[in-house]
Amino acid sequence: MSDLYSQFVRTPIGKFVAGNAGLPQPVALERYAGPGSPLIDGGVLLGAAPGGRMAEPVAQVLAEAGADVWNADAPGEQRYKALVFDATGIASSEDLRALREFFSSTIRRVRTCGRVIVLGTPPASLEDPRAATAQRALEGFTRSVGKEVRRGATSQLVLVEPGAEDQLASTLRFLLSPRSAYVSGQVVRIRPSDRHPAVDWDRPLEGRVALVTGAARGIGAAIAGILTRDGAHVVGLDVPALEDELRQVTEDFIPVDITDPNAPGTIAGSLRKRHKGVDIVVHNAGVTRDKTLGRMDEAQWDMLMDINLSSQERIDEALLPILNEDGRIVGVSSISGIAGNSGQSNYATSKAGVIGRVESMAPVMERRGATINAVAPGFIETKMTAAMPVTIREAGRRMNSMSQGGLPVDVAETVAWLASPASAGVNGVVVRVCGQSLIGA
Repeated sequence: MSDLYSQFVRTPIGKFVAGNAGLPQPVALERYAGPGSPLIDGGVLLGAAPGGRMAEPVAQVLAEAGADVWNADAPGEQRYKALVFDATGIASSEDLRALREFFSSTIRRVRTCGRVIVLGTPPASLEDPRAATAQRALEGFTRSVGKEVRRGATSQLVLVEPGAEDQLASTLRFLLSPRSAYVSGQVVRIRPSDRHPAVDWDRPLEGRVALVTGAARGIGAAIAGILTRDGAHVVGLDVPALEDELRQVTEDFIPVDITDPNAPGTIAGSLRKRHKGVDIVVHNAGVTRDKTLGRMDEAQWDMLMDINLSSQERIDEALLPILNEDGRIVGVSSISGIAGNSGQSNYATSKAGVIGRVESMAPVMERRGATINAVAPGFIETKMTAAMPVTIREAGRRMNSMSQGGLPVDVAETVAWLASPASAGVNGVVVRVCGQSLIGA
């Protein structure tokens, strides 16, 4: 469904009316145009607090990507597509002044749909309480910046554990690029890994087999399309009733109801027979059955929980033995699972369970040389959100830093980043794809 308000405020008269009335003025977000596109269309200004350890790894990633890099002696009138600041050297609350010193003179020179990225150290990895306190403070800073820059710009905090500096490339590339158009105000933790696969950044999933559940429609179809674009061979899965739609998404598919007790064995057997295993598993299948708790019957609770959560556990138990080396599992949660939502106690419980599964399975996957992560979409423009009452739909669109809804492709791009073999250092992370929604912020 078209966002008529966004279209109106982008016209001259609409811009005038919105500006004078103090109404949101969403800009058209820049999204990835496909292989061959530059990582970032504009200059990147690098800054650092004294004693940091990330300046060199960042510079190396940007040099390999062919980015236009500037440093502190750039002309005062220069405008930038991105500001990247190494805050790993901040070891006390007094040192936090380095943030103001760098950003106060540069933040207003971030271009439309620009990027702000701060690099820090996970507080839990620091022994000095003062240093840990200062590093934790970075989260409040980056979230606030995301709400100030506006005009389609984003702000993120990347916490890099000591020893994980060589795992930065995939995450930095994603967060700087238009692929992350609707991701803002997020904290991404990067851990050490001994895996350093060579990848073609235009087709990082080349040669990998990906299973996508709920692939026939909406976000699932978008995920299947983006993984295919990035080189993966996608096996789509959905209920038999949607086989015709599934066939339009991918030629390789499994029509099965994931609540069927035989489904895990059927899925594993099919993947083993056709591909000798699987590299990527994306748990996208899910439903809503909204009722306030006092009016929710047993069937509405049990059916939703089985589809949204229990089936994932059963399928993973069947697929782990055939998950190839350096495998990836990506769950689709929701901001409802983070913030809760009236009338969605069942749905929010299931989506919080997806997050719990990511957290509890991360050590298990790490021992296997694999990863498990999740995306948590906010308001995404789909047939489901188009059916909402207009007041609720408009609130969902405007109550975020982008003042607009996201698109299925925004979720899909985030899944593709987490599914990449180059993302070995990202494990146990939940990334909200919500335009920095005010709900659960």
